[in-house]
Amino acid sequence: MYRRIDDFLADYGYESQATLSVFRALTDAALSQRVTPEGRSAGRLAWHIAVCTGMAAEAGLDVATPPDSDPPASAREIAERYGEAAGALSGAVKAQWTDASLAEEVPMYGEMWTRGKALMAMVKHEAHHRGQLTVLMRQAGLTVPGVYGPAREEWAAMGMDPQP
Repeated sequence: MYRRIDDFLADYGYESQATLSVFRALTDAALSQRVTPEGRSAGRLAWHIAVCTGMAAEAGLDVATPPDSDPPASAREIAERYGEAAGALSGAVKAQWTDASLAEEVPMYGEMWTRGKALMAMVKHEAHHRGQLTVLMRQAGLTVPGVYGPAREEWAAMGMDPQP
Protein backbone atom coordinates (compact mmCIF):
# COMPACT_ATOMS: atom_id res chain seq x y z
CA MET A 1 0.00 0.00 0.00
CA TYR A 2 1.09 3.56 -0.52
CA ARG A 3 2.20 5.55 2.52
CA ARG A 4 3.46 8.62 0.66
CA ILE A 5 1.75 10.67 -2.02
CA ASP A 6 5.02 11.01 -3.92
CA ASP A 7 5.38 7.22 -4.07
CA PHE A 8 1.91 6.86 -5.55
CA LEU A 9 2.49 9.66 -8.06
CA ALA A 10 5.77 8.12 -9.24
CA ASP A 11 4.32 4.63 -9.52
CA TYR A 12 1.05 5.68 -11.13
CA GLY A 13 2.89 8.05 -13.45
CA TYR A 14 4.77 5.08 -14.90
CA GLU A 15 1.78 2.74 -14.91
CA SER A 16 -0.61 5.21 -16.52
CA GLN A 17 1.92 6.03 -19.24
CA ALA A 18 2.37 2.30 -19.87
CA THR A 19 -1.40 1.91 -20.15
CA LEU A 20 -1.60 4.84 -22.56
CA SER A 21 1.14 3.24 -24.65
CA VAL A 22 -0.87 0.02 -24.86
CA PHE A 23 -4.09 1.91 -25.61
CA ARG A 24 -2.40 3.88 -28.39
CA ALA A 25 -1.43 0.59 -30.05
CA LEU A 26 -5.09 -0.49 -30.17
CA THR A 27 -7.03 -0.18 -33.39
CA ASP A 28 -10.75 0.22 -33.89
CA ALA A 29 -10.86 -3.16 -35.64
CA ALA A 30 -9.19 -4.87 -32.66
CA LEU A 31 -11.76 -3.57 -30.16
CA SER A 32 -14.05 -6.51 -30.93
CA GLN A 33 -11.35 -9.16 -30.29
CA ARG A 34 -12.37 -11.77 -27.70
CA VAL A 35 -10.83 -14.97 -26.38
CA THR A 36 -14.24 -16.63 -26.07
CA PRO A 37 -17.74 -15.51 -27.04
CA GLU A 38 -18.52 -14.99 -23.34
CA GLY A 39 -15.34 -13.05 -22.60
CA ARG A 40 -14.85 -9.32 -22.60
CA SER A 41 -13.88 -7.72 -25.87
CA ALA A 42 -10.66 -5.74 -26.07
CA GLY A 43 -12.76 -2.57 -26.23
CA ARG A 44 -14.77 -3.50 -23.14
CA LEU A 45 -11.57 -4.42 -21.28
CA ALA A 46 -9.83 -1.17 -22.23
CA TRP A 47 -12.89 0.83 -21.20
CA HIS A 48 -13.05 -1.08 -17.90
CA ILE A 49 -9.48 0.04 -17.20
CA ALA A 50 -10.48 3.65 -17.87
CA VAL A 51 -13.57 3.35 -15.67
CA CYS A 52 -11.58 1.79 -12.81
CA THR A 53 -9.84 5.09 -12.19
CA GLY A 54 -13.07 5.66 -10.25
CA MET A 55 -11.81 3.38 -7.48
CA ALA A 56 -10.13 6.45 -6.02
CA ALA A 57 -13.48 8.25 -5.95
CA GLU A 58 -14.89 5.30 -4.00
CA ALA A 59 -12.12 5.97 -1.46
CA GLY A 60 -13.25 9.58 -1.06
CA LEU A 61 -11.30 11.44 -3.74
CA ASP A 62 -13.27 14.16 -5.51
CA VAL A 63 -12.40 13.37 -9.12
CA ALA A 64 -14.37 12.93 -12.32
CA THR A 65 -13.80 9.61 -14.06
CA PRO A 66 -15.41 7.93 -17.07
CA PRO A 67 -18.87 6.46 -16.49
CA ASP A 68 -19.42 2.72 -16.31
CA SER A 69 -21.18 2.58 -19.66
CA ASP A 70 -20.80 0.92 -23.01
CA PRO A 71 -17.30 1.52 -24.35
CA PRO A 72 -16.68 4.07 -27.08
CA ALA A 73 -16.40 2.61 -30.59
CA SER A 74 -13.07 4.39 -31.13
CA ALA A 75 -9.74 3.19 -29.74
CA ARG A 76 -8.51 6.76 -29.88
CA GLU A 77 -11.41 7.97 -27.75
CA ILE A 78 -10.77 5.28 -25.14
CA ALA A 79 -7.11 6.35 -24.96
CA GLU A 80 -8.03 10.03 -24.73
CA ARG A 81 -10.64 9.50 -22.02
CA TYR A 82 -8.28 7.30 -20.03
CA GLY A 83 -5.47 9.88 -20.34
CA GLU A 84 -7.77 12.62 -19.09
CA ALA A 85 -8.95 10.48 -16.18
CA ALA A 86 -5.43 9.41 -15.20
CA GLY A 87 -4.22 13.01 -15.26
CA ALA A 88 -7.20 14.20 -13.23
CA LEU A 89 -6.67 11.39 -10.74
CA SER A 90 -3.01 12.23 -10.17
CA GLY A 91 -3.80 15.93 -9.83
CA ALA A 92 -6.65 15.29 -7.39
CA VAL A 93 -4.56 12.99 -5.19
CA LYS A 94 -1.81 15.61 -5.04
CA ALA A 95 -4.26 18.44 -4.29
CA GLN A 96 -6.67 16.73 -1.90
CA TRP A 97 -4.78 14.08 0.04
CA THR A 98 -1.69 14.10 2.23
CA ASP A 99 0.63 11.35 3.36
CA ALA A 100 -1.44 11.17 6.57
CA SER A 101 -4.72 10.81 4.69
CA LEU A 102 -3.38 7.70 2.93
CA ALA A 103 -3.55 5.94 6.31
CA GLU A 104 -7.23 6.85 6.83
CA GLU A 105 -9.62 3.93 6.54
CA VAL A 106 -12.61 3.99 4.22
CA PRO A 107 -15.22 1.36 3.36
CA MET A 108 -14.24 -0.48 0.16
CA TYR A 109 -15.99 -3.56 -1.19
CA GLY A 110 -17.41 -4.63 2.17
CA GLU A 111 -14.14 -4.11 4.04
CA MET A 112 -12.24 -1.25 5.61
CA TRP A 113 -9.18 -0.28 3.59
CA THR A 114 -6.72 2.53 3.97
CA ARG A 115 -6.76 5.01 1.13
CA GLY A 116 -3.21 3.91 0.36
CA LYS A 117 -4.44 0.33 -0.04
CA ALA A 118 -7.28 1.49 -2.30
CA LEU A 119 -4.82 3.29 -4.57
CA MET A 120 -2.52 0.24 -4.65
CA ALA A 121 -5.46 -2.03 -5.51
CA MET A 122 -6.44 0.33 -8.34
CA VAL A 123 -2.92 0.32 -9.80
CA LYS A 124 -2.62 -3.48 -9.57
CA HIS A 125 -6.10 -3.94 -11.01
CA GLU A 126 -5.11 -1.77 -13.96
CA ALA A 127 -1.89 -3.73 -14.53
CA HIS A 128 -3.80 -7.02 -14.35
CA HIS A 129 -6.30 -5.99 -17.01
CA ARG A 130 -3.62 -4.32 -19.13
CA GLY A 131 -1.87 -7.69 -19.33
CA GLN A 132 -5.10 -9.36 -20.41
CA LEU A 133 -5.56 -6.67 -23.04
CA THR A 134 -2.13 -7.30 -24.56
CA VAL A 135 -3.07 -10.95 -25.11
CA LEU A 136 -6.20 -9.91 -27.01
CA MET A 137 -4.12 -7.43 -28.99
CA ARG A 138 -1.65 -10.17 -29.99
CA GLN A 139 -4.55 -12.39 -31.04
CA ALA A 140 -5.83 -9.51 -33.18
CA GLY A 141 -2.43 -9.32 -34.90
CA LEU A 142 -1.30 -6.08 -33.28
CA THR A 143 2.18 -5.21 -32.09
CA VAL A 144 2.16 -4.52 -28.38
CA PRO A 145 4.57 -2.17 -26.62
CA GLY A 146 6.80 -3.45 -23.87
CA VAL A 147 5.67 -2.46 -20.39
CA TYR A 148 8.11 -4.00 -17.92
CA GLY A 149 10.65 -4.94 -20.56
CA PRO A 150 10.96 -5.10 -24.33
CA ALA A 151 8.27 -6.79 -26.42
CA ARG A 152 9.30 -9.20 -29.17
CA GLU A 153 9.43 -6.48 -31.81
CA GLU A 154 11.40 -4.17 -29.54
CA TRP A 155 14.08 -6.83 -29.02
CA ALA A 156 14.38 -7.17 -32.80
CA ALA A 157 14.62 -3.38 -33.21
CA MET A 158 17.58 -3.44 -30.82
CA GLY A 159 19.26 -6.05 -33.00
CA MET A 160 18.73 -8.81 -30.46
CA ASP A 161 16.93 -12.11 -30.65
CA PRO A 162 13.60 -12.08 -28.80
CA GLN A 163 13.43 -14.22 -25.70
CA PRO A 164 12.01 -17.68 -26.50
